Amino acid sequence: MTTPPDHGVPYRGRLAPSPTGYLHLGHASTFRTAWSRARTADGVLVLRNEDLDASRARPEFVRAMIEDLHWLGLDWDEGPDVGGPCGPYDQSARGVGYRAAFESLRAAGFLYPCYCSSKDIRQAAAAPHGEGDEPVYPGTCRPRPGTPRGAAGGRAPNWRFRVPEGETISFTDGRAGPQAFVAGRDFGDFVVWRQDDASAYQLAVVVDDSAMAITEVVRGADLLVSTVRQLLLYRALGLRPPEFYHCPLVTDGAGVRLAKRHDALSLRTLRERGFSPGALPGLGTV
Repeated sequence: MTTPPDHGVPYRGRLAPSPTGYLHLGHASTFRTAWSRARTADGVLVLRNEDLDASRARPEFVRAMIEDLHWLGLDWDEGPDVGGPCGPYDQSARGVGYRAAFESLRAAGFLYPCYCSSKDIRQAAAAPHGEGDEPVYPGTCRPRPGTPRGAAGGRAPNWRFRVPEGETISFTDGRAGPQAFVAGRDFGDFVVWRQDDASAYQLAVVVDDSAMAITEVVRGADLLVSTVRQLLLYRALGLRPPEFYHCPLVTDGAGVRLAKRHDALSLRTLRERGFSPGALPGLGTV
């Protein structure tokens, strides 16, 4: 594993699980790496509960994720109860900052309303799929200059960020090295504010990582393309981005990336079967 970056600024990392299911081996691998890099750098580790998906987030999953992190031997230094039992920052309680960023982007002309459904986008013949990523938005609702699109039947829109078509967005990943993606080809206009009047993932993560002064984001390699979306948001908001370190993905016996539906490989199930943290299959010891 490479050494965490040192730019003369104290290292600040984060653990950012989402409480929409039980943590599995893939989460364990990523969170161990994030913890190890923070401790190697003698830095601070923040715990953040990414619970924006109100339809799937459950209090029992929050309790389980904290229990699983402790069972793995991972600790953290900062949450809203510093000085007491250090719990997570809840994204669901941080909406004021997200809305301020959304209004700033909208006022600056970076956003436009979109009335397309997920089905509409999947079925659009001109919407190629990036590998392992969401379909590239076909631009159905993207307005031509001077011709803003009106409301569709009174429905609330999603708000999309207009990517700079044809621009190459690049960064150097701490593990995978130089990365480059072309806007409009490898990824398209993306949602930053949802029709239920709440922040989408991309915007919330940027606002939180900036507000919490995170210096390095450690996460799975499936989010490499998300990184360039977020870099565009950092630029549009005038914020300094962190460094990034994307971990290899853990797969099942068929080579399929683990997801929360893999109950047999959840940390909860493995613990009940008698595994110790140091004997988790495929992970070894920290």
